Amino acid sequence: MTNNKIEGSNLRSVTAVIPATQTVEGAGFVVNRPFPSRVLRQFDPFLLLDEMGPMDVKPGEAKGAPDHPHRGFETVTYMLSGAFEHRDSSGHSGKLNPGDVQWMTAGSGVVHSEMPAKEFEAKGGRMHGFQLWVNLPKKNKMSSPHYQEIPKSKIPTARSADGRVTVRTIAGESLGTSALIETKTPIMYLHVTLEPGAEFAQPVRSDYNLFVYVVEGSGYFGRDKTKVAKNHQMVMFAKDGASAFMHADEKSPLEILLIGGVPINEPIARYGPFVMNTEQEIGQAIEDYQSGKMGTIQPA
Repeated sequence: MTNNKIEGSNLRSVTAVIPATQTVEGAGFVVNRPFPSRVLRQFDPFLLLDEMGPMDVKPGEAKGAPDHPHRGFETVTYMLSGAFEHRDSSGHSGKLNPGDVQWMTAGSGVVHSEMPAKEFEAKGGRMHGFQLWVNLPKKNKMSSPHYQEIPKSKIPTARSADGRVTVRTIAGESLGTSALIETKTPIMYLHVTLEPGAEFAQPVRSDYNLFVYVVEGSGYFGRDKTKVAKNHQMVMFAKDGASAFMHADEKSPLEILLIGGVPINEPIARYGPFVMNTEQEIGQAIEDYQSGKMGTIQPA
């Protein structure tokens, strides 16, 4: 049962709880995907959310996403466990360890690869992470590719006054902390962990589209504090309040991603790794990629 310490009159209500569907991406790694799906095409300004794993892999069995292009949006990769190496057609390379974030603005186009780090591939272990696709407005779709890579040590972390809620602020603001990430449109991306029975209300801008993805555990969400969701489920909020409420089950911790942003409200043309405003622009993206204008990844 929930309690009434946080008043419900100014809390957002829940419009739907959507289960993730399991699919295979890249070279064969399993992802849990709440959207896009037959139920939910997109959640403006967000285009996709993939939970990579969690899975335990044996030595030599880890899979990744070999060379592939992107144009017209941003990818946000957040690792919880395991390690990935990144390389792209402009010569950029990097590594994501547990707790690290990479915010890649693909803009006009880039070819990149995301593969398990060599030492992780050799030893095996637990792989768990998330990739969020964020749409870009028309004015930014052909901007130069850009990276923001934030190690775990530089992601602001704060605790609630009662010490029972911890928030890592990847984008936006929470509990007096502000993220280092600079976003093209206003966005909130919080990793929130609640102790058993703890509750939390996060202030949210009135123009944000907002959702929760449950990473682990179960809890109650929304104004009436009765909508239940558990791991691998997405909770969609209405724009009818100033805060998003969550309450952990009394028996176990609740770990969630709280993600919101201002909708772009522009036409979307979408084909695989390309997201533009018109079908003509999609055709141009395919032509540019096939003709090598997005470059190629050079051997290490």
